[in-house]
Amino acid sequence: MSEQVLIAGAGPTGLTLAIDLARRGVDVRLVDRAESPFQGSRGDGLQPRTLEVFDDLGVIDAVLAAGREVPVMRAYFAGAFAGERRMAEPVEPTPDVPYPNTWVLGQSDTETILRARLAEYGVAVEFATELVDFTQDEAGVTATLRRDGTSETVRASYLAGADGGASTVRKRLGIAFEGSTDDSITMLLGDVRADSLDHDFGYWFAAAADQPMTGFALSPLPGARRFQFAAPLTGDRLPDLATLQDLADRHGPEAGLVLSDLSWITLWRPNIRLAERFRDGRVFLAGDAAHVHPPTGGQGLNTGVQDAYNLGWKLAAALGGDPAPLDTYEPERRTVAARVLGLSTELLDKLVDGDEDAMLRGPETRQLGITYRSPADHGPLVAGDRAPDATLHDETGRSIRLFDVFRGPHATLLRFAPTNNDSLDIELPALEAGANSTSRSPATLIDGSGVLTVEIRRVDAPSESSARPASVTLVDTDGHAFTAFSATAGTAILIRPDGHLAHRW
Repeated sequence: MSEQVLIAGAGPTGLTLAIDLARRGVDVRLVDRAESPFQGSRGDGLQPRTLEVFDDLGVIDAVLAAGREVPVMRAYFAGAFAGERRMAEPVEPTPDVPYPNTWVLGQSDTETILRARLAEYGVAVEFATELVDFTQDEAGVTATLRRDGTSETVRASYLAGADGGASTVRKRLGIAFEGSTDDSITMLLGDVRADSLDHDFGYWFAAAADQPMTGFALSPLPGARRFQFAAPLTGDRLPDLATLQDLADRHGPEAGLVLSDLSWITLWRPNIRLAERFRDGRVFLAGDAAHVHPPTGGQGLNTGVQDAYNLGWKLAAALGGDPAPLDTYEPERRTVAARVLGLSTELLDKLVDGDEDAMLRGPETRQLGITYRSPADHGPLVAGDRAPDATLHDETGRSIRLFDVFRGPHATLLRFAPTNNDSLDIELPALEAGANSTSRSPATLIDGSGVLTVEIRRVDAPSESSARPASVTLVDTDGHAFTAFSATAGTAILIRPDGHLAHRW
């Protein structure tokens, strides 16, 4: 059987890519060498830009219902309560940024939600199925899968390697994984119960504020009464519950902690790496297969999800006959990954050095500023930038968000109406994003109420968007859209399927 896209690795990156392809009507097969789904918190910080991706994929309600806000941390230094601290002050939502704060949800819970969404498209993850080898030619990829000792040959148009830091796909391609591993630091991460603690708070036990590496942290996980435990590990101690309890007894005796029910544990060393290339012909790398981050700043999972979000519609475009968008995947995402790696590494260095602000997280970690703009482009909002949200109203007065209009596998043309009864005739340029940009007749926008209006005009893609109207006129009652897009009457903006500006004119 021939698949259009074969994905190796069913973590958040692979699941996001599979959903994005499936909703576009692309035949996709998702395999993972693990015997069963991952169980643990690991990447538990979902950044605002990732929440926007999840909004588009139709899982935001489930993610918000299952997760929680970043907790206030209660700090104890040298056995004494030192007060409460926040890693970042919460920010109120605005019309252009509906999800401004990091959201906490254990990685296994995030994956569960994504698997359920994928199942709605009739696709299931094939666990205990390992990609062992592949070759490629001008027409596609021939891969060998192994399950229960039996090999299967699969033919696919494209292969995506989302199979983690030890990626088989990357290794088979011979792509260098540039970077370093620091063996002088070993961190112990685990999910445990600590029933004597108030689960509404996080806890930080250390010798002093400027010695964070002397102690440990407990961060509450949503749902059951679990905490993610993080501490430096020294000597030859084993990664087990006894070691965690000993660390708690030594660094937080005043809390009288009794840890129990260890459900996940791992050792982590600073292994900071970036693949030399993200593409080789018809094979692509995404997520940890392409870049490995320290956990500081909560960037790794989020960057992988956005790799997939960038790649999905471009693969669909290529399968539809326009391969040009695929050429932009590597330069766009590798540049972002390098920048994000620098940020998370800087935060790790601050933690190790005991900087006073080592635990603080600024807006740069929220990934809302990620852009694919050309260095030659200047201005408040240009091609490559994230498209903001805005609250508008339809002709009945019902409130509608631009994100509601963007949602789905299509590009969107925003046409900001003039303030008179003149028609707004804009020639739609070819969309280098692979959406159908065939000629469409212009619409006449009439401002009968004295309020500036915004015509939202879709550039349709197959599947979900096919039953939707080609255009709709919304009223920018409070000027949110004009402000967010720095628009004036006559401005037109084409939004890519991944929520970034393609053209502005």
